[in-house]
Amino acid sequence: MLNGLKMKLLICVLGLVLIVEGLPYFAFPGKMKKWMSSIQEIPDSYLRVMGFFAMGLGLLLAYFFKE
Repeated sequence: MLNGLKMKLLICVLGLVLIVEGLPYFAFPGKMKKWMSSIQEIPDSYLRVMGFFAMGLGLLLAYFFKE
């Protein structure tokens, strides 16, 4: 029973992530195209550091707000 609940929660969270990720493309497709073309100018090291901090923040949020 507990494993089923955890899997259901995981799928629910993945669904919410997809909603949040897809919203800007739905609401502002022109601006997203412009932003996506400008992201190529950002150095890889900066993107890697920002990705690392985003993952760390996500980990902290998941840890502190778990059941």
